[in-house]
Amino acid sequence: MNDEEHKFLKELEAKLWTAANKLIGSLDAATYKHAVLGLIFIKYVSDAFKVRRLELEEQFKTSAHEYYLNPDDFASSEEYEAEIQEELEVRDYYTEKNIFWVPEVARWDIIQTCSKLPVGADLPWKEKMKSVGLLIDGALEAIEKDNPKLKGVLNKTYAQLRLDDSKLGELIDHIATIPFSHGTMNSKDILGHIYEYFLGQFATAEGKKGGQFYTPKAIVGLIVEMLEPFKGRVYDPAMGSGGFFVQSERFIKEHGGRIGNISIYGQEFNHTTWQLAAMNMAIRGIDFNFGKQPANTFLNDQHPDLRADYIMANPPFNMKEWWDGKLEGDARWKYGTPPEGNANFAWVQHMIYHLAPSGSMALLLANGSMSSNTNNEGEIRKSLIEADLVECMVALPGQLFTNTQIPACIWFLTKNKDARDIWGERSGKTLFIDARNIGYMKDRVLRDFTIDDIKIIADTFHCWKKCEGYDDKAGFCQSSTIEDIKKHDYVLTPGRYVGSEAIEDDGEPFSEKMLRLTVLLSEQFNKSEVLEQEIKYNLKGLGFDV
Repeated sequence: MNDEEHKFLKELEAKLWTAANKLIGSLDAATYKHAVLGLIFIKYVSDAFKVRRLELEEQFKTSAHEYYLNPDDFASSEEYEAEIQEELEVRDYYTEKNIFWVPEVARWDIIQTCSKLPVGADLPWKEKMKSVGLLIDGALEAIEKDNPKLKGVLNKTYAQLRLDDSKLGELIDHIATIPFSHGTMNSKDILGHIYEYFLGQFATAEGKKGGQFYTPKAIVGLIVEMLEPFKGRVYDPAMGSGGFFVQSERFIKEHGGRIGNISIYGQEFNHTTWQLAAMNMAIRGIDFNFGKQPANTFLNDQHPDLRADYIMANPPFNMKEWWDGKLEGDARWKYGTPPEGNANFAWVQHMIYHLAPSGSMALLLANGSMSSNTNNEGEIRKSLIEADLVECMVALPGQLFTNTQIPACIWFLTKNKDARDIWGERSGKTLFIDARNIGYMKDRVLRDFTIDDIKIIADTFHCWKKCEGYDDKAGFCQSSTIEDIKKHDYVLTPGRYVGSEAIEDDGEPFSEKMLRLTVLLSEQFNKSEVLEQEIKYNLKGLGFDV
């Protein structure tokens, strides 16, 4: 993305966000989120449909194309045009290009026009206008009905919002200003970016609840860059709005691969968040399997036979209310039964269970997971280490999350460290990376990573994996053996292994430096005494004795 396109997107973000806030300020962020994102979804599928329709119309009239209709075969120009319009309504022409079929009632131009009609007016499909909310619900229902892949995905609750018709109409008009293209960016790129931007904004607005559906882009990007999911099955058992899948698609495209080379599998318990993820995939044209329904990952595994090549997740930290008696003796607890009051090691073991023999996985957990010995957690961690599953541990800086200040880390695990290491040099070793000092404060509250920050961490991991160009760096990274970890009582906190960053020698002898600093300190003490007397004198002049 060049500077001009970046500027364009920033201006578009600000325009849409400000307008949307002004129009639906009466709703809380969790509700408002679905109202806006649902309309963005309709806009995208309708735009894609319209572009394909224009392509077809041109092909019907151009003899060089397979769909050409010869005007000489028709009795009149009116009959010829009527035939073209009829052909444009053939569903297969759209679905063969992986474009959603959009029925007339759901086409953006129709919705935008009808949103201006008064209650009781005739609609083009022989119904009366009741409200803009019902108009949008009807459009979403029609899209679902004609596209089985979207069954149960769309959030048809606009009428329940009881918003003023004029406000919804204005919101429709604002979303209509998202352009088809700009520079080298097409409508899919633009709308995908806007969708992702809105997800981040809503996560911030919702605070703690927002973290249930959104993982900061910097962390998602770091994990994807480290795992490099080029080909195979990609799984997220706590997928939220599907951020890992979106970033995987971006990674593949940036490295010249094909998104069709990966298969997407996900699971999510919250119904509305499950819908958000499905819409997020649909906007980008990504095929996905999110199970038959939203469901509890531990109690109703939607992919019981899946063995994934890449697993990435940001499950809820220190989840307390997760245990059920049915989980006693579960086959997933190969390395020990997780404590009933904390699901951290239940997530770890669920993911290991679904990992292919040469697969790789990464998950975010609270820092306590690296050192806790409470309720069997220490024993489970010990078993994972001795089974040589722990590939890398990354300690993250604080303030990366919108929803929690709990310090976090990333666990990278694999069942076969030597799968990509022909020399077998990584067996029995774990890489520790202390990234707590990396990143920058993008505002007074949140920290972020730059592209270079992510590259530094990811390159360190890749060099270590390839056994090429890797060196331990004090204060940042250390490759340690299982024996080293055992000496630290199986604690996996990177700070214990990487040590402190070496202080650069400035060449000044210690004795000379101490003499210089003590003289400077003595001078500063003297100055402080003078200042103290001046302050007392001034206060006394005001009638105050100290």
